[in-house]
Amino acid sequence: MGSVGLLYVGAALFVNALMMLGRVEARSAAILNLFVGALQVVLPTLLLVAAGDDLAAISAASGIYLFGFTYLYVGIGLLAGLDTTGVGWFSLFVAIAALVFAGVNFFDVRDRPFGVIWLCWSFLWFLFFLVLGLKRDELTRYTGWVTLANAAGTTTLPAFLLLTDTYTTSAVFAAVFAAVAVAVCAGLWIPTRPGRTPRGTAGTVPEPATGP
Repeated sequence: MGSVGLLYVGAALFVNALMMLGRVEARSAAILNLFVGALQVVLPTLLLVAAGDDLAAISAASGIYLFGFTYLYVGIGLLAGLDTTGVGWFSLFVAIAALVFAGVNFFDVRDRPFGVIWLCWSFLWFLFFLVLGLKRDELTRYTGWVTLANAAGTTTLPAFLLLTDTYTTSAVFAAVFAAVAVAVCAGLWIPTRPGRTPRGTAGTVPEPATGP
C-alpha cells in the first residue's frame, strides 16, 4: 500500500474508532470514509493499468482494494442507514485475505514488518466481523480502541516512516513491532472486556457499532 494512501487509511481508522467509541456521529464520519474509499480504489486501478504483466505490482495493488471497498461500503451504509451485516461479513473476507497477504510479505517479498502489519489488520477486520456481522455489541469498545491503536501503529506510523525514507524491513524491527502489537491488544482487553463498566457510565448501555 502506498505511503500516501496508508496515511489516509490511518485518518479513516482514527475517525471510525472515535465513532465506535461514541465520540463522532455516524453520518459525519461517512464523508471521510467515502473520500478514503475512493482514493483506495482509484490508486490501485492506476497501478494496475501501469503494471502490465508485473505480477508483484498487481499483487500489491490488489490488496489495496480490500480497504477501498471497506470504506466505500461503510460510508454508503452510514449515509443510507443500512444494516451492518453486509460489511461485517465482507470484513471476514478481508480478514482471511489479509492472512494471505501477510504470508506473501513474510515469505515472498521479505518485508517482515508489513507481514506483521497485515496480521494486525487481519485481527482488526475479524473484530469488525464479530461486531458488525455477528452483532457482538459487547465487543464494540474493545474494537474501537484496537481500531484507534491501528490508526496510529499500523497506518500513520509506517506511512511517515516510508515518507521520510526511514522505514526498515529488518527482522528485529518486525519482532519488536509484533511484541508491541500483542501487548497493546492484550492490554486494551483488560479495561474494555465485556461486563466491565467504564467509570462514569454506570447504568448506561453502549450503542451498537455502525462501522469500522
